[in-house]
Amino acid sequence: MFPEEYLYILALRQCKNIGNTNLRKLIQIKGSAKAVWETPKKNLLSISGIGTKITQDIGKKEFLLKAEKELKFCEQKSISIVSHNDSSYPKHLSNCDDAPAILFYRGKLIYNLNPLSIVGTRKITSYGKQFIQELLTGLAGTNICTVSGLALGADTCVHEESLHNHIPTLAVMAQSLDKIYPASNKNLANRILENDGALISEYCTFDNISRENFLQRNRIIAGFSQHLIVVETAFGGGSVTTVSYANSYNRDVFALPGKITDQYSQGCNQLIAENKAESIVNIKSLIDNLNLSVQPELFPEKMPIVKLNPERKEHQQILDILDHQKALSLDEIADKTKIQHHKLLPILLDLELYGHIKCLSGRQYLPNY
Repeated sequence: MFPEEYLYILALRQCKNIGNTNLRKLIQIKGSAKAVWETPKKNLLSISGIGTKITQDIGKKEFLLKAEKELKFCEQKSISIVSHNDSSYPKHLSNCDDAPAILFYRGKLIYNLNPLSIVGTRKITSYGKQFIQELLTGLAGTNICTVSGLALGADTCVHEESLHNHIPTLAVMAQSLDKIYPASNKNLANRILENDGALISEYCTFDNISRENFLQRNRIIAGFSQHLIVVETAFGGGSVTTVSYANSYNRDVFALPGKITDQYSQGCNQLIAENKAESIVNIKSLIDNLNLSVQPELFPEKMPIVKLNPERKEHQQILDILDHQKALSLDEIADKTKIQHHKLLPILLDLELYGHIKCLSGRQYLPNY
């Protein structure tokens, strides 16, 4: 049996114009959702910021009946519920003003692990996949669980690589737990549950699926952890919305930079340029910033993220002329390689992103190994 309080929270959630922020406010002032439900509307209107539009649906019997039906469904399907006032509510998320008043979940909400939120584009490239693989290999055996959105692309890669490295993973969904979207990830969802992870949602079975749900889902992913990592995203991608939430929650945001010509790196580059995210230089320094202990043998002091493409002869040509003792300027490299400046800069950026060289002030370059 669920606590009676859940019944009234679910009933209030159906009322138009209340929203999570006002719902929490009302419960805090009146002491419980049941008290809010039973308080005469004229008394609620005396609360600052609470008007007739917010109170118009409170007390409607049809909403209470719907809430009763939802609780019975959850009992039948072994779906657990946690409310914002419960001590078991996710601790980081509880500090967000617009956090869901109630969460549904299947599986385990793991309270002794540090959550790490990771998001990215649905059209993830091999560059993004390799980064996720190497990051989660490095985090295997640490005290973390990953958090993502079960979408295709980066989210799927995060969940899959977490399972591969025996890292519990939490999938935050944009619809109720009676359906899996996308359907192609149904097997992945089952494996998450089988491996001490969880499926999480704020939505009831009677809530419609809409584009807005996915944007609202992003705030839960952002709020769940103190850290957010953005792997790849285009301009204006859904991950950018997640970063906006994370910034407003004062979270640490890290973005994987890429070539300016790569569509699904442009969003990350922009986030870094606008100081909305910190640039990921290499995986070791990222893990250091996350304050996680890892096996040191996994990360030598100098380790490139991406191997050089043997077909790009100019990569090796530049590495061959760099000297550990003295940094070379852009002009000096251009003079020695006979590569024009406008062609040289993208090559140097590649080498820097791949971890093979480092750029000092004044466009001075040194090898990174």
